[in-house]
Amino acid sequence: MEPRPLRKVGSEQEEGFGVQPRRMADLGTVSNLRRSNSSLGKSHRLQGPFGSSEKHENLSSWIPENIKKKECVYFVESSKLSDAGKVVCECGYTREQHLKEATKPHDSRDTEWDPKKHVQEMPTDAFGDIVFTGLGQKVGKYVRVSQDTPSSVIYHLMTQHWGLDVPNLLISVTGGAKNFNMKPRLKSIFRRGLVKVAQTTGAWIITGGSHAGVMKQVGEAVRDFSLGSSYKEGEVITIGVATWGTIHHREGLVHPTGGFPAEYTLDEEGQGSLTCLDSNHSHFILVDDGTHGQYGVEIPLRTKLEKFISEQTKERGGVAIKIPIVCVVLEGGPGTLHTIYNAITHGTPCVVVEGSGRVADVIAQVASLPISEITISLIQQKLGVFFQEMFETFTEGSVVEWTKKIQDIVRRRQLLTIFREGKDGQQDVDVAILQALLKASRSQDHFGHENWDHQLKLAVAWNRVDIARSEIFTDEWQWKPSDLHPTMTAALISNKPEFVKLFLENGVQLKEFVTWDTLLYLYENLEPSCLFHSKLQKVLAEEPERPACLQMHHVAQVLRELLGDFTQPLYPRPRHSDRPRLSLPVPHIKLNVQGVSLRSLYKRSSGHMTFTMDPVRDLLIWAIVQNRRELAGIIWAQSQDCTAAALACSRILKELSKEEEDTDTSEEMLALADEYELRAIGVFTECYRKDEERAQKLLTRVSEAWGKTTCLQLALEAKDMKFVSHGGIQAFLTKVWWGQLCVDNGLWRVALCMLAFPLLFTGLISFREKRLQAVRGPARARAFFNAPVVIFHLNILSYFAFLCLFAYVLMVDFQPAPSWCECAIYLWLFSLVCEETRQLFYDPDECGLMKKAALYFSDFWNKLDVGAILLFIAGLTCRLIPATLYAGRVVLSLDFIMFCLRLMHIFTVSKTLGPKIIIVKRMMKDVFFFLFLLAVWVVSFGVAKQAILIHNERRVDWIFRGVVYHSYLTIFGQIPAYIDGVNFNPDQCSPNGTDPYKPKCPESDMARHEPAFPEWLTVLLLCLYLLFANILLLNLLIAMFNYTFQQVQEHTDQIWKFQRHDLIEEYHGRPPAPPPFILLSHLQLFIRRVVLKIPARRHRQLKNKLEKNEEAALLSWEIYLKENYLQSQQFQQRQQLEQKIGHISDKYGRPGRALWACRRAGVSDTLGCKSRQFLRRTVTGSRDPKVPQTSWVDTMVDLLDRDRLKRSGSVAQRLASLEEQVAQTATALHWIVRTLRDSGFGSETGVPILASQKAAEEQDLELGSRKKAEEPGDGYHVDARHLLYPSRCVTRFPVPNEKVPWETEFLIYNPPFYSAERKDAATTDPVGDVPELLSEISFNAVDGQTDRRSFHGPYAVRGGLPLNPMGRTGLRGRGSLSCFGPNHALHPVVTRWRRNEDGAICRKSIKKMLEVLVVKVPHSELWALPGGSPEPGETLPRKLKQILREESWPCFENLLKHSTEVYKGYMDDPRNTDNAWIETVAVSIHFQDQNDVELKRLNSNLHTHDQDVSIRWQVVDKRIPVYANHKTLLQKVATLFGAHY
Repeated sequence: MEPRPLRKVGSEQEEGFGVQPRRMADLGTVSNLRRSNSSLGKSHRLQGPFGSSEKHENLSSWIPENIKKKECVYFVESSKLSDAGKVVCECGYTREQHLKEATKPHDSRDTEWDPKKHVQEMPTDAFGDIVFTGLGQKVGKYVRVSQDTPSSVIYHLMTQHWGLDVPNLLISVTGGAKNFNMKPRLKSIFRRGLVKVAQTTGAWIITGGSHAGVMKQVGEAVRDFSLGSSYKEGEVITIGVATWGTIHHREGLVHPTGGFPAEYTLDEEGQGSLTCLDSNHSHFILVDDGTHGQYGVEIPLRTKLEKFISEQTKERGGVAIKIPIVCVVLEGGPGTLHTIYNAITHGTPCVVVEGSGRVADVIAQVASLPISEITISLIQQKLGVFFQEMFETFTEGSVVEWTKKIQDIVRRRQLLTIFREGKDGQQDVDVAILQALLKASRSQDHFGHENWDHQLKLAVAWNRVDIARSEIFTDEWQWKPSDLHPTMTAALISNKPEFVKLFLENGVQLKEFVTWDTLLYLYENLEPSCLFHSKLQKVLAEEPERPACLQMHHVAQVLRELLGDFTQPLYPRPRHSDRPRLSLPVPHIKLNVQGVSLRSLYKRSSGHMTFTMDPVRDLLIWAIVQNRRELAGIIWAQSQDCTAAALACSRILKELSKEEEDTDTSEEMLALADEYELRAIGVFTECYRKDEERAQKLLTRVSEAWGKTTCLQLALEAKDMKFVSHGGIQAFLTKVWWGQLCVDNGLWRVALCMLAFPLLFTGLISFREKRLQAVRGPARARAFFNAPVVIFHLNILSYFAFLCLFAYVLMVDFQPAPSWCECAIYLWLFSLVCEETRQLFYDPDECGLMKKAALYFSDFWNKLDVGAILLFIAGLTCRLIPATLYAGRVVLSLDFIMFCLRLMHIFTVSKTLGPKIIIVKRMMKDVFFFLFLLAVWVVSFGVAKQAILIHNERRVDWIFRGVVYHSYLTIFGQIPAYIDGVNFNPDQCSPNGTDPYKPKCPESDMARHEPAFPEWLTVLLLCLYLLFANILLLNLLIAMFNYTFQQVQEHTDQIWKFQRHDLIEEYHGRPPAPPPFILLSHLQLFIRRVVLKIPARRHRQLKNKLEKNEEAALLSWEIYLKENYLQSQQFQQRQQLEQKIGHISDKYGRPGRALWACRRAGVSDTLGCKSRQFLRRTVTGSRDPKVPQTSWVDTMVDLLDRDRLKRSGSVAQRLASLEEQVAQTATALHWIVRTLRDSGFGSETGVPILASQKAAEEQDLELGSRKKAEEPGDGYHVDARHLLYPSRCVTRFPVPNEKVPWETEFLIYNPPFYSAERKDAATTDPVGDVPELLSEISFNAVDGQTDRRSFHGPYAVRGGLPLNPMGRTGLRGRGSLSCFGPNHALHPVVTRWRRNEDGAICRKSIKKMLEVLVVKVPHSELWALPGGSPEPGETLPRKLKQILREESWPCFENLLKHSTEVYKGYMDDPRNTDNAWIETVAVSIHFQDQNDVELKRLNSNLHTHDQDVSIRWQVVDKRIPVYANHKTLLQKVATLFGAHY
């Protein structure tokens, strides 16, 4: 251990990673906790120190019930004094700091202080929120816990009451706890990388929590991140586990009912031998053992807590992973070495930062050496270099221990990662940490697919696509697309678009991925806060049968509400013969990375068609309804019908934004809708530039995938004005408007042909079709009069004639009996009524009468038409009754105004008048708002004026005149003559108000004939009224008009082009004859629809269903041009980036320009160094004085470094991959040539020698020799020298490799003696090492029923004890084995060939594949061969008997007699000692035929008496999860049969 001075600030508190004996309390479930408030969860998180008092009360009651502290209850005076010179107890506390009961005189005379007896647990009194005085308002959480507190309780506190999300990764930072110096650049890299990996992966960082050493570095890294980040969701969780008794100023944290908040003062100067908490940690767990000033108390609890957290499972997106843990090491002393050793031993990967000093640098220096070169002298030399100050304190024993531990650490290189600044392509610590975890996962014993699948799930959980690209998707493993489907689902649900993109790049086909089951699973996992989710719930609630589960027709129902009723349901309602629900219980699927993945979701059912019609569309809709921008963009890029898809997305988003209550989300939806409208415009622009005719086909093509609608319909329903106003679409609408006429025909030609019909045959009008241009018959006339432009102008002429005739009748020819002109008007109006009726019932899209009526009346002009017709009917009714003739004329006169207003709609087709009419319509809204304000002033002034001037006016009409009419006219200058009394004339008014034609006289003196009202008051009111009404309000109206005009003027053209479509569509489907001749067309239509039952259909020019081949070709063409559009977008983004860099270069002068030039030119390493030096040199002369030097120069230098490393790393990686592929190809070709030659093809002469063959063989030889040199132990046993004896609290004496042989001198070798007591004492050798007991044992001979002979020949016996023939182990005695000397075992390797469903033998790399019979016992993560030590006098091992029925034992013994011996000798077992070891005989029992009788008998007799014991046939592979010594036996068997391994 380190000397006390170096542990002044708690060196041991950071150096705790070793696994201690785990208490059973840690395994208890959280449900057994005594919870007073079990409903606290993440939705009820504490919001801060001044949050809800109810939450604080719940926490104040739960914590004391479940969490305890420790107090000394017996004062025993210590011989040492406190720092203040006071008398203290053996626990370290003064008398005043003890409880009263502890300081009372005790009857017992026992003066020895025993912590087990004299320290008791009691409810904790320090917990709550913590605020550091003078260091901002950051609030943390803290709790004082007993060192015996179960980890499950602490974990429950953190996740439920503190509200922490379950982490995706656990980072345990350990190292020196004293202040140490790091290079500034290394410090910057470490801080940036650590926080980045924690923030991006959602990790917890666990440290010692004190304000010193590595903990301080972590805290400052978190502080720097917090200052530079404004996103609260990016908060880094940093948990400090410290010793309560070593905290300075801890008395301020004591609050029996909880501190909310507790103020803590950070006082480094006065802390003395104690330590302060670090203010940058977010949570503190303060471990108490009842002592004061004792460091390292927290190490066991921290170790158990980290172990418990790493065993928890986090599930997200259908994928469950155990929380991985990694140890990051900086600097450190002996305690840190012990931490690393324990971490590596228990399979925890470690990242050692080279350059941080001491232990970290020692390990980094020797990590790349072979084990044989890591000697005691080398380690002693390294200690002298890196531990100069304390090197003299190292004894020979401690150097030996260091050597042994470092050898064991380096031996498991797969768990050790050395981070070297700027080397091995590593750019940051975060990459090194994640690479270490993946490397450790890769080394675990899984089958190939399970191993890589586990790594991929880790990368997805961390959301680190860069790690997945560089470490997982390599040439080392070929991914099958189906293997990626479960993780693809998880990435979709978890909204990780980069991973979705990565999976698509690596072969995932959406057509194979998206099935009905997958789609339903995705919709069942919608975000609960999603608006679409609530709409689905509402639809399910409205179902009459109340289905228990979601079905796709429910989704289709909601989508049709969003897209519009003009579309068909995207997912039809299933018939009774169809499966109504998932064939598999998808919501309960959990992909367990520790076992076999449950992939039943992706197994295709042969009885059903599981694929959807358009999987890309389905995924796109799923992403769009959740407003997932990036994910939807990636999926849209894969879409087939991309223009329609973009327009549909725009429609869905705009409809959802109307119902979204959250303003920010609504704005995001509208912004995303605009983005997809621009995408549709971009793709259509590319298509229109390439081919105008095919692009226009895209507009009217019926899309089966989007509910049998068209792009044009979707754009109109979504009100995508920018899209509709596109030049190509307007050209198409113009073509439709002109029908079969050429668009270059002038209107004057059309007008002439309309007025003079014979001119149509003179060639004055040109047609698009040559056929019509050539003919002169009725076809030419039909084409002319069917053109919408001609129909429109004929209707205009007809409408003007109608209005003229209507005006003539009203003003000149309105007789008591209707004249022929008036009858003509009636006929004309009847034709208009028939046309409106036709428009109402015209339903080519089969929307239904109610929907069609709602759509008809949604148009303002249709409402105006219906109102005018109804008013005409009312006027006609009054007109036909003699008594109401005049009233009828009045009504008809008002109706004439409405018919005239209808002209505005006709003029919307004009490019000049159309936009102005739109502006007028918008201004009408402003007028209505203005009238409301004006009415307030008019009524208020009118009532006041009327009340002051007139007394008790009872005539309602004159009250209205006085209050409203006169007040309104006053605005326009008609001021009442009598308001000021100057022009008062009694003759012009009625004194009593009896004259109905005169107003009542104002208040006046009748005798003097003068007004009696206060003239000054009425004049003042008039002036104020005119000031506000005439000046303020009228100018406000002008300003409103001006604002509306400017606002609308910018978009008037778009609005006019958008509304132009409605008029064109109306006249495109209108009968050619104008009213009243249109009645003939209506009669023909009535016969076709009612009599002949011929359904209506839309003209092909606006909705065209293409043939399949033509449609496929058109969509392929669209996809090709979509790719061009996406490439152009990417190019524009790159240009914008370069422009930004150029702008930075202009802003910051020469350094920025140098950076820009370097990035554009792709500098080499040498040039990069020169550029960085140039940047450094030019800082002082060119930097902006307002910008700190380090804020931009360091940033640019880092960019250069990253760019260089990334470029060089990627090139090196590709070259290495290419070399490996070439070598593999050469080896394969060499094998083919050799095989052909051995088979008799070709001759020995002229055999081509491959150029790379020799190099490949040399490389294999070199790798083989290196691998042989790296074999565990270099020929020595390794497991038998592990420092911790299995399942026992016994520590071996450290034995480095060079000290293993007995012949090697090892003077300080003093191993402990251990012999366990066994239940079978009768067949077990004595426990002690008493010579009298051992003298009865006969070694190197058969001793009764025990054979003590070794397969390796006679062994030495020293001091009455046999010596292990393989050398020292660090432990004397027999350990947990049954006898001294060799303990013989039998390991039958039962194998058969692995076969597929057809019975054929499976092969891998041309070699056949074996299956082996393995068993798994309780509390073991590994499988094992069914062998072991037989009972004395028995043949079969105990483990084999446990899995076989007793009646089958003789049959198996017979199989053993005919087996093949594959190995006989020593087994490297962790139970071996200096005096007892295991030797085994491994025999092979192979069943060649699958129909072998013995094999069938064996399978039928496999049976376990213990339910926890598992049996299975496992594929033989180098990744098979069995014990290491059993792997060696399997490899020998595979070699025997020439099988794959």
